[in-house]
Amino acid sequence: MSWNVARRGIAVALALGLAVSLGPVGSARAQTPKKGGTLVYASVSGPGTLDPYMASSAVELEVINNIFEGLVTLDNANATRPMLATKATASTDFKTYSFELRKGVKFHNGQEMTSADVKASFERYKRISPNAKNLDAVDRFETPDPYSFVIVLKEPNVVLLDVIKSPIYPLMILPASQKDKPARDIEVIGTGPFKLGEWVKDSHLTITRFDDYTADTSVPGRDGYGGRKTVYLDGVRYRFMPEATTRIAALQNGEAQMISSVPSELAARVTSRKDLAIREVFPTLGSYVIVNSQKGLTANVLIRQAIAAAINVDDIIEGAGGINKRNPWMSFPGTPYFLGDTAPTPWYDIKSPARAKELLKQAGYKGEKIVIETNSNYQWMRSTMLIVAEQLKEAGMTVDVQVTDWTTNASHMQQGTGDWNLSTTAFGPDHILGPQQWRPVLYTFPHIVGNEILDKAYAEFFAAPTLEARRASWLTIQKEVLGGGYLVKIADTGRLTGYAKKLQGQNDYAGILQLWDLWLD
Repeated sequence: MSWNVARRGIAVALALGLAVSLGPVGSARAQTPKKGGTLVYASVSGPGTLDPYMASSAVELEVINNIFEGLVTLDNANATRPMLATKATASTDFKTYSFELRKGVKFHNGQEMTSADVKASFERYKRISPNAKNLDAVDRFETPDPYSFVIVLKEPNVVLLDVIKSPIYPLMILPASQKDKPARDIEVIGTGPFKLGEWVKDSHLTITRFDDYTADTSVPGRDGYGGRKTVYLDGVRYRFMPEATTRIAALQNGEAQMISSVPSELAARVTSRKDLAIREVFPTLGSYVIVNSQKGLTANVLIRQAIAAAINVDDIIEGAGGINKRNPWMSFPGTPYFLGDTAPTPWYDIKSPARAKELLKQAGYKGEKIVIETNSNYQWMRSTMLIVAEQLKEAGMTVDVQVTDWTTNASHMQQGTGDWNLSTTAFGPDHILGPQQWRPVLYTFPHIVGNEILDKAYAEFFAAPTLEARRASWLTIQKEVLGGGYLVKIADTGRLTGYAKKLQGQNDYAGILQLWDLWLD
């Protein structure tokens, strides 16, 4: 199967994170780009890691996706397009994928990228990434020559390119020297248009223009996450500002030209200034309550279902603020895996304290403490979990709310560490691509272990030859995950970001923060 045929046949809709607030996008003005200057971007938190294979939080990915690149990526229409590969070919049985690599691509250390680096990267990814399960069917990797890379599978996988192009736990290409590095312990060396400068934890991080960057010239300009990337900025300085009011003040006084996560009730502070603006994008994420299925009380399915039964979605939407729309499914409307009215959704917005009490009685609940963890960085997360706490109390549960910082909160959710039963985050827009992008998220955040129904449904999904059959598997997966109380869906959400109008070159692609093609007027 040729690249173009694979592109039409395999691609589905869009992907990003994990989980949370991303950088602004918008239409570029028809002005001549200006080279130079440093953009200051105020975000809610610093990254926990810059190891792409372990990264799912936006504060990590909005750095990583400017430093590293993969073989393939998403174009403006969210189909598959080349990045470090010039061509991809799938065999007719979807058991062999061959990639031709771009020649002359340089890593930030000056070394040329070859198939040896690609093979080493895939092997490390398969060893350490939470997303490695999606590569279980790999039999072997081959490198016929320095610019050819082949993946041979033990069984068919029609969505392999969608797995490889995901910007969450992204399969970026690293130098072969990083192959045996432990998780979260790499040298930050990529092929991207920016390279890492200074990183001071809890303060700031800088990236600088990579002057030896080898651009993809197959198209005249940017295309989704790919295309021709041109860097006009000398560098970007990420400043970590947990409080929304502090970020807005930085934008107002010129300390920052771009800020993340503007609460809707504070947006007027930005729009009241003629030189500042707000960017609204919807939908970008889906918000969920995360239930730790391996921690104490919430290891019991009846307790998890009682928690789900107590949730009142409308109260949360009203109290948390922001841009929200009800949706019981884990896929957005208008995407291939959205099931709409084709099946009932009895798990959604049950809002029945009586039903919750009945389930608690069946579970033998004796008033033990349920620990809710949230963070001080994202106001909507904190508000969500405070409202959830009151809803659970109304259903007769004993609740302990603990507030930490986002980096710690995210790490606890991703790694299963800490003392928590419930938390919250928002996933997206990675899951727009489909169930294959959801797989590592589902097994990681609620920490699902040994669920035969889920394992079987995913095995059937990857082997299914048609979209209709894959949608049927996806229904089974959602029934198990949402019906089993591993996740509680709240709503589809959007994002508000602020920027100074002097920042030019933004586009309308609602992906992770992209800093190429931007300039300061």
